[in-house]
Amino acid sequence: MMPPQNRLVSELARESGITEQTLYTWRRQLRNQGIPVPGSGKNAEEWTSEDKFAVVLETAALNATELAEYCRSKG
Repeated sequence: MMPPQNRLVSELARESGITEQTLYTWRRQLRNQGIPVPGSGKNAEEWTSEDKFAVVLETAALNATELAEYCRSKG
């Protein structure tokens, strides 16, 4: 999920055997601890500079298909 691997949650879940819900829960717990993580659920206009930069890093290595899936999953 996080740079430098920039893995999609669905891809990570499939490969690790950990459910997507568990990965999302872990991400939410990190966010609640103040750790910046991608996928905050906010509109882009509400994102902090750190959130925007995290998304840039997360999506930098994606091809067009992966980027489209990322955008669909993030809204």
